[in-house]
Amino acid sequence: MSAGGMVNGFDPARTGSLPDRTRTVVERRARALGPAYRLFYSEPVQFARGEGVYLYDLDGNAYLDAYNNVPSVGHCHPHVVAAVATQAATLNTHTRYASEPLVSYAERLLATLPDALDKVMFTCSGSEAVDLALRVAAAATGHTGIIVTANAYHGTTARSAEISPSLGPGVPLGAHVRTVAPPPSDATDPGAAFGSAVAAAAADLQRHGFGVSCLIVDTILASDGVIPDPAGFLEPAAAAVRRAGGLVVADEVQPGFGRTGSTFWGFERHGLTPDLAVTGKPMGNGQPIAAMMARDEVLAPFATAARYFNTFGGNSVSIAAADAVLDVLRDEDLPGNARDVGAHLASGLRQLGDDRIRAVRGAGLYLGVELAGADGAPGTALAQAVVDGMRQRRILISSTGSDGACLKIRPPLPFTRGHADRLVEELATVLATIPPGAV
Repeated sequence: MSAGGMVNGFDPARTGSLPDRTRTVVERRARALGPAYRLFYSEPVQFARGEGVYLYDLDGNAYLDAYNNVPSVGHCHPHVVAAVATQAATLNTHTRYASEPLVSYAERLLATLPDALDKVMFTCSGSEAVDLALRVAAAATGHTGIIVTANAYHGTTARSAEISPSLGPGVPLGAHVRTVAPPPSDATDPGAAFGSAVAAAAADLQRHGFGVSCLIVDTILASDGVIPDPAGFLEPAAAAVRRAGGLVVADEVQPGFGRTGSTFWGFERHGLTPDLAVTGKPMGNGQPIAAMMARDEVLAPFATAARYFNTFGGNSVSIAAADAVLDVLRDEDLPGNARDVGAHLASGLRQLGDDRIRAVRGAGLYLGVELAGADGAPGTALAQAVVDGMRQRRILISSTGSDGACLKIRPPLPFTRGHADRLVEELATVLATIPPGAV
């Protein structure tokens, strides 16, 4: 890893070696924003515009975007752009006024969920939605103990950061937080193994007087290295935490809104109905909107004891964008496209035949390619070299996992088979330029 524990991060010590135009912006950025901000790639890239699954740099060169899930229905989708522009020119208010479009969207969003999840509250970001879910879970259970996966990422607010081990040692976990490793790939019964680990974590929280508030899990385990299978392996863990008196919170910021292809929500692949679910980034295709969905009986203790307000959460313009996103997902059948193109892409990646590829995992258009290094250890340096090599060939991917050795492929949902084929071809080329054993 580089850049203070961030995978695929630019090393500021290399600023002087950048081309003049990029170096100037990077230096100005550092002076204005400070050192906490990070940049991608060994050589950062500047973009001027986006369209569909492409981003264009200052010279007009097109980069195939196989990374960004925020513009889930494509960069600058015309239907979303029109909805935002029209609403911005008409009215933009908060949720304290009676608003039919707000209520209509809430009803439409809830209709995509199991009947048990019948309430929604709006925020501006996934981090805020996670923060709210943790408050709701604590009010419902009377406990504070939280269980997360070993390299989870759930946000950057104070509450969500202290349950995000992927942020590194500079952001310590709360004393009330326990981590569990994902099931090993060779586990005979991954569900039972993961369920036992969660049960042990719950018992430890109880022993230390925290009790069990919730298990919160990204249902594709993205930051743990993209672990979507076997479908259903989360059910024993959910049962274990509920036996301990806790709730199940599904973090759908990354797998939700049709990305996994076979289902609209990632938790549905596991046959699981959570007590709370949160979503964010893809919801408004770049507009700041996120949400927490809840069972009525779970929300009630919090809702009756505290009022909730978010000035910009659920504002009129963001609601218009979110409503337009649902239109595009339906009209262009993007979940179906994610299923079909994702399967095609996964097949192509598995056929590369490079011994350094340990595994190709994924669901729909969320894939992880685990790499091995020269000595068979996790291919952290190899992954960074591949990510940079793909960037030089104008294809954007990243890496993930506790050791950064898993390539992360997560494109906008209009990705086609042609785009997938190009990605596979370019990956083969990049791997061929890195001799086995070199990194």
